[in-house]
Amino acid sequence: MSEATGVTWLVNRLRCMSMAEVGYRIQQAAAKGVAKRVRPRAAPPLPRARTFGVSSAPAMSAAERESLLADADSICAGHVVLFANRRFDVGMPPFWNRDPESGVTGPSVYAGDIAITNRELVGDIKHVWELNRHLHLTRLAQAWAATNDVAWLHALHHQLRSWLDQCPPLTGPNWTSSLELGIRLINWSLVWQLIGGEGSGLFAGEDGERLRADWLDSIHAHCSAISRHLSRHSSANNHLIGELAGLYVGASIWPCWKSSGAWLEQARRELEHEAQAQFSRDGVNREQAFAYHIFSSEFLFVAGLVGQACGHPFSRAYWTSLQRALRFLRSVRDVGGNVPMVGDADDGIVFRMDAPGSDRAAQLLALGDAVLHKHEANWVSEHIGVRWLLHTLPGKRPEADPHESETGWAFPDGGYLLFGSHFGEANEIKGMVDCGPLGYLGIAAHGHADALALNLSVGGEECLVDPGTYSYWQEHKWRDYFRGTSAHNTVRIDGLDQSVSGGRFMWLKKARASIERMPQSPHEFDFRGSHDGYERLADPVRHMRSVRFDAASASLVVKDEFSAKKQHQVELFWHFAPGLSVRLDSSGLHVRGKRFALQMHAHGADLKLELVRANENPPLGWYSRSYESRQPCDVLKISTVSSAVPVECRFTITFF
Repeated sequence: MSEATGVTWLVNRLRCMSMAEVGYRIQQAAAKGVAKRVRPRAAPPLPRARTFGVSSAPAMSAAERESLLADADSICAGHVVLFANRRFDVGMPPFWNRDPESGVTGPSVYAGDIAITNRELVGDIKHVWELNRHLHLTRLAQAWAATNDVAWLHALHHQLRSWLDQCPPLTGPNWTSSLELGIRLINWSLVWQLIGGEGSGLFAGEDGERLRADWLDSIHAHCSAISRHLSRHSSANNHLIGELAGLYVGASIWPCWKSSGAWLEQARRELEHEAQAQFSRDGVNREQAFAYHIFSSEFLFVAGLVGQACGHPFSRAYWTSLQRALRFLRSVRDVGGNVPMVGDADDGIVFRMDAPGSDRAAQLLALGDAVLHKHEANWVSEHIGVRWLLHTLPGKRPEADPHESETGWAFPDGGYLLFGSHFGEANEIKGMVDCGPLGYLGIAAHGHADALALNLSVGGEECLVDPGTYSYWQEHKWRDYFRGTSAHNTVRIDGLDQSVSGGRFMWLKKARASIERMPQSPHEFDFRGSHDGYERLADPVRHMRSVRFDAASASLVVKDEFSAKKQHQVELFWHFAPGLSVRLDSSGLHVRGKRFALQMHAHGADLKLELVRANENPPLGWYSRSYESRQPCDVLKISTVSSAVPVECRFTITFF
């Protein structure tokens, strides 16, 4: 799809809105106009800020301490890690409104007037926002807590002072997203605790007092702006959870103003609701994007821990929802630590208290183990980031459900079923069938057109993969490709995606998948499902997929059937992880990993088999492990013209 014009996008967006949402958007626009004309200052804060008495640092190995101080030194030199593990030169002091990759500096004007999608105006707004989440300021505060070296307080003062000067309330690109304000508040709260709160040496002297006063003014402006501009209706996804979590943490740590109590109560009430509304009964985040499953869970954990530390805990239902979210994550993660890259991902992180590039899924699971497992005597963890977080936010254990199981294989409400054998062992075979919705709410912003897609890992090594996301704001063809049907292990009809896109974060018509035959176990797995995505065609097509796995023979059979009156172009895609040896010859497809071999034979009428790698026009054969990076991968493309003849692929797995 070519890039939609502004008018086309607006029309598409309106098509996804209810009348209530249209009214809300009009009200929000009016509120921004008022805020532009009248920007009231907060009343002087009351001395009520909370400090949890954090002293020194948690137990650290020499290597962990060395890694922390090296990271802090790099930050002081202006080199900051953004996204998963990309280090950027951001300047010293940082140029907070500048995109560190393109060099474009956003305007210092009223935030509501800034077109954040205009790359000539702001650069890539994701890069700007990522720096301004202030994840790296927490690292400086950790360095202070670990050493008591005032040089780290001076570095923090330098960074905060420059941010407050360059980003006054409601001015510039860093005030354009309530989610970003929420994340910044969370990291500021961690900094506040680690430096000792009100009594910190950071606030010594006249300069320190002015820093404290200006920082508190900005904190008030953050809370006020979030409360007025929460993501509602079709946008009420992870953004709403993050905004509420930031507001809750801000109002809990700094209950210094007349409005603080109302902010706290609203955020608490709505977080309780969203923790259950945005996760299925079996623990799957309803955005159908596993990275956002982790992201939303991090927000809920931080808010929950602040509640425990402040003595106003969240309910048992809140924590049970998190237990189920961790159960799902633990279940889909293979023995090598790989999590399928289903749906969108942008490497977004709520907090970073360990070395850059760490395994966020592992950290989240370790956090759950430390907080929710009653059998452990203390809040301890082998994961340094978890140790730091629990040290910074101390409190009683929450009330959780002791009867929740730790793993499972069937998540029908969320839309995922696992098959395989020897789960958790060295010779594990783990596969997953996607039979869930496209995404969440009216726009399904972060879902991909991947109905009935299949993933497979063998011995902890990824084999059949979801290629990931790559980028939100690169050339439109790449956004369309990575979220489109041809980038997933499923079937495309007539060259069309299963669902109809209306923009980079919007789907107009959504394929609906259904389970027609539920398997009884992951070891003898016999599944059948279908979706209606191609019933929109002039000659409607129903795609049906059967998946059978037999553990005894380590064999997998995938059968795709089509119900239509006329013939249609059918394309079936199998994406293989980079690093595998993939070869196609007259005897079939041969795949070799570090410890396994996979053979595949396709059966059907007039099949054309083609091994594709790194095509650019149109894109096919690409893999993206982290945001803004991509590399070639091998894709087997099977093509035919059919109205009813099935295509059957038989896989046999052997270890060596």
